[in-house]
Amino acid sequence: MARVKRGTIAHKRRKHIFRYTKGFRWGRKSKYRYAKNALWHAWRHAWRDRKRKKRVFRALWQITINAALRENGLNYSRFIPLLKKQSVAIDRKILSSLAKEHRQIFDAIIEKVTSQTP
Repeated sequence: MARVKRGTIAHKRRKHIFRYTKGFRWGRKSKYRYAKNALWHAWRHAWRDRKRKKRVFRALWQITINAALRENGLNYSRFIPLLKKQSVAIDRKILSSLAKEHRQIFDAIIEKVTSQTP
């Protein structure tokens, strides 16, 4: 049988990992074992934080809505049930942007929701 030299395959596999570790510090960009381990952790944290980002933004929208509502003598925990009771289907992201950029529309929504309650 002929001799099989596997250096090119191993080099290709390592080069593939190093392509993703550009910019890492110390040996984690150039040493295969450290690079592979660093990449595994980095991808795990990236996946987790993509999920966390959605939570953070929702919390920011709620804070913005609450701040705008307090200027009108209402608060977030009373406003959201009123919205649901009146069947107003506007999500928190839109409400937050209305509170920041289109204050008249936001005030009209507050007026509509609060005027029809007993």
